[in-house]
Amino acid sequence: MLRRNNYILAIETSCDDTAASVLKDRKVLSNCIADQNLIHKAYGGIVPELASRAHQSKIIPVVSQALNEANIDKKELTAIAYTQGPGLLGSLLVGSSFAKSLSIALGLPLIPINHMQGHLLVHFIEDKNIKVPVFPFLGVTLSGGHTQIVIVKRYFEMELIGTTLDDAIGEAFDKCGKQLGLDYPAGEQIDKLAQNGDPMRFDFPITKLKNYDVSYSGIKTAFTNFLKKQKDSTFITKNLNDLCASLQYSLVQIILNKIQKAAKDYNIKQVVIGGGVAANSEIRIQLKNKAKSEGWEVFLPPQHLTTDNAAMIGIASYFKIQKNNYGNISDSSMSRLKI
Repeated sequence: MLRRNNYILAIETSCDDTAASVLKDRKVLSNCIADQNLIHKAYGGIVPELASRAHQSKIIPVVSQALNEANIDKKELTAIAYTQGPGLLGSLLVGSSFAKSLSIALGLPLIPINHMQGHLLVHFIEDKNIKVPVFPFLGVTLSGGHTQIVIVKRYFEMELIGTTLDDAIGEAFDKCGKQLGLDYPAGEQIDKLAQNGDPMRFDFPITKLKNYDVSYSGIKTAFTNFLKKQKDSTFITKNLNDLCASLQYSLVQIILNKIQKAAKDYNIKQVVIGGGVAANSEIRIQLKNKAKSEGWEVFLPPQHLTTDNAAMIGIASYFKIQKNNYGNISDSSMSRLKI
C-alpha cells in the first residue's frame, strides 16, 4: 500500500547549483535554485573550492525559500532527502551535512539519492505536462559531467551499459565554446548561435566505438586543432554560426548513434532523456526525428527540470519511501551492476 501525504524536503548540491524542493508525495510544491554562473564565469569553468563556499552561504536561504513557497513549516516535514553523489566532494559535503543535521534536529528519516537516478526519475513527477514512461526503458543522462546510457527495469533497478570514456557531452560543449571565445557555460550560447548556422559547413570526427560507450575528447581536440590551423585572425568571427552548428551537430550525432544501437540491441521502444543537455534544441529535434523513423517514444523533461534541481531528488526519495528503503546507496555512481 502506498504511503500518502509525505512531505519531503529535498536538497541538491552536487555541483554549482544550490537547490531545495518540497514535495507532497509526487507533487512538487516548490523548487528553488541558486546558480553560481557569475562566480565561475571569470574562470571559464567550475572551481570546486569556490562552489563549496557558495553552497555554504546559499543553502540556508534556499531551503527557507523552498519551505516558504510550499507554505510548509519544517515541523510538517516527514523526510529529508539529499544528493549523496556523484558530484564535487566539497559541494556534496555541504548538502549532506545540512541534510543530516536537519534530520537529526527534526527526528526525520534521511534518504540519500543518486544524482543520476534523479535525472531519470524526474519524469515521474506528478504534472499534467509530463508523460510517465513505462518500465523497462532506455535511460540517457546528458550533462556537464556525465553521459550515460542505462537500462531502467524498475525505479532503482538500473544497469549502466554505456558511458563516456573521457569528457561528457556538456563538458565538450563548454570546452569547445571556450575555444570560440564564448563565456561559461557555453552550451546554451552555442545552441542559440547554431540556429543561424549551417551544420554541414564543417566536418568534425564522430567516434565509432563498438560498444555503447562514447568519447568526446577526440572531437574536442580536432576542433581545437582546426581553429589553430586557420591563418585568418577573423575566421571565428566570420564563421561563428556555422562553427557552432557544425560542432553541435557532430556532438549530438555521437550520442544519437549509441542510443539507436542500444534501443535496437535491447529491443526497447521507450527512450527517456535526463540532464542539462536535454535542453539542447538540436538533440530534441534529432531525437524526435529518430523516434519517428525508428518507432520509438521519446520522453524529454520540461526545460526547467533538465538542469540540476532538487525536485528530481525529491521524487526519487518518494519511491524509496514506498519501498521502506532509507539505507545508504552502496555506490554513489551508477556501476555496470544493479544498484
